[in-house]
Amino acid sequence: MIKAVFFDLSGVLFEGNTVIPGAVETINRLENDGLVLRFVTNTARKTRKRLLEDLALMGFNILPEQLFTAPVAAKNWCLKHELKPYCLVHPDIKSEFADIHTDSGNAVVLGDAAQGLNYDNLDKAFNILINGGHLIAIGDNRYFDSQGQLHLDAGPFVKALEYAAGVSATVTGKPSSAFFQEVIATTPFQPEEILMVGDDVYGDIQGARHSGMEGWLVKTGKYRSGDELALSFPVHTGNDVRDVIRQRLPML
Repeated sequence: MIKAVFFDLSGVLFEGNTVIPGAVETINRLENDGLVLRFVTNTARKTRKRLLEDLALMGFNILPEQLFTAPVAAKNWCLKHELKPYCLVHPDIKSEFADIHTDSGNAVVLGDAAQGLNYDNLDKAFNILINGGHLIAIGDNRYFDSQGQLHLDAGPFVKALEYAAGVSATVTGKPSSAFFQEVIATTPFQPEEILMVGDDVYGDIQGARHSGMEGWLVKTGKYRSGDELALSFPVHTGNDVRDVIRQRLPML
């Protein structure tokens, strides 16, 4: 029996600044019915605080303790391992790393830095890594959707640095099992009692499966026709988040 539901944000609950029809009502109904909800995102262009503010403006009543972001996970990983990273991240999330020293460059934190992912910055990151630095990837998503247009995400740049420096990145966001297990641990339930809803067949659905959860793919956001055929196991789909819940939890 499903007792908790994890949701990706962008592409699942909203696209840009537009709420996906039925998303607010679906979240409210699940909470009213007593399910435990968590929200997990690799979004690397907004701070956790800004995300919560934007969600509230869109009508979502999401508490801070329900929201888990990959940039915060990256910062916590650096603190735990006493690293002082060069942060190649988007300017809008620099403040997430304000409480760690980033001057010695014994590691690289790489995220969706947009125009910051230029040759000079990537070359600086490469030289830190080739001299023994650790590579921490906020996520390894291949691409993201913005206003109906696909754009390169951080994943391809993570792979480039891994290849050039001969290192393996520690991924602190989705699809990392460690990230999912951290969120699972905030609930009293086993992985098989949790449903993950996302629009990324690799980051959300494959990641959930590897963590023992059940994943459902929405046909909104970055979804492209045929994504559900990309994995080695059957993938359940719904037209949108409301349709997924209607299919999977019809008794609610």
